[in-house]
Amino acid sequence: MSVMERQIPKNVRQIGNVSDSPKIYVEDYVDTFFAQLCEKGGEGPVGAFLVGDIQKTEDEEYVYIYGAIQMHDLKLSGSDYVIEDDTWKKAYEDCKQYFEDGEMLGWFVAHQGVPLTPEHSTVKLHKKSFPKKNTVFIMKDPVEKDEVFFALKYNDLMEIGGHYTYYEKNPCMQNYMISTRKKNGVSPSETVEDRAAKDFRSLVRTREEQQHQKRSNHVMYAVSACLVLIVIIMGVTTLNNFDKMKSVQTTLNNLSSSASTDKQSVEAKETSGNVTAVTNEPSGEQLQQEGSQKDAQGDTGQKEEEGQAPADSDQPQDTDGGGQDADAAKTDSGANGSDGVYIVEQGDTLAIISRKTYGDVSHVDAICKMNGLTDGNLIYVGQKLLLP
Repeated sequence: MSVMERQIPKNVRQIGNVSDSPKIYVEDYVDTFFAQLCEKGGEGPVGAFLVGDIQKTEDEEYVYIYGAIQMHDLKLSGSDYVIEDDTWKKAYEDCKQYFEDGEMLGWFVAHQGVPLTPEHSTVKLHKKSFPKKNTVFIMKDPVEKDEVFFALKYNDLMEIGGHYTYYEKNPCMQNYMISTRKKNGVSPSETVEDRAAKDFRSLVRTREEQQHQKRSNHVMYAVSACLVLIVIIMGVTTLNNFDKMKSVQTTLNNLSSSASTDKQSVEAKETSGNVTAVTNEPSGEQLQQEGSQKDAQGDTGQKEEEGQAPADSDQPQDTDGGGQDADAAKTDSGANGSDGVYIVEQGDTLAIISRKTYGDVSHVDAICKMNGLTDGNLIYVGQKLLLP
């Protein structure tokens, strides 16, 4: 692979379709010089020789045009261009003076009102003057500012769809333009350096604005993504909170309903005048019964001491009365709570009620919550409790 002496320029501006080969690079000073020639050109043709070098790699061919030398006299014979020997001689002298290592590899013509297509005589003149492959011919309309690039390949001038304008330090072309600015009509107040600097600064400023715009777009995209994420999170949180609030509302409604039921039960009992707190302490009636039993046991003991055994002591007394009470209690316990409402009976606690209804004491808390009870011992006989 051959090593290129010139690096491909980085600061470039693409003009047209650059997919053709060779790749043509024109330095910005040269492009400015062409514009000056068009401004001073009249109805006749104005020409210039192109100075640069041609390089080739395994993949591509490149033409770098970094200089231009004005033709002192480009004559026209009918419709054919004529370059006389004196014009060639002066061009070689200028090339040696300003572009020591430069090679004249093509020419430029600005001609008003002429189609931008080379005539057969023009192709013949180019092949005679610049027979090397990929030499360049440029035609430009000074009024319309249109220009077309051609390259010599396949033994003909083939149109190239586009080219690059590149920007770099070019003291050779700069010095040549300074020496010829009076002829080309550049005012003393605006030197070539000023114009080139303005063009370069304008290009750099444009690129900086584009980069700034890209950065701004990236920031806006990131901010938008964050906002969308925040909205999604807020939506999910709102839905979760709504479900929780709905659950709390349902619980409050149940408690309110239970409290109303308890209030009605309390009012009913207060009207009857019989309100009894059911606690673990024995009631007065139970104490009286226990006292009677103790007295009976005392009498029995006394009779045993005197040698008299109680009659039928092994048989239960009051058989008929006890059986009737048990049957009544059994009947009541079977019916109580079957419809989802339990009526508190004498001696009941929440644990006893849970065991009667469900067979275990695991439902005490559920009964408290269902009926809004904060203290499970504060229940009274005849109170209606909702069963969960």
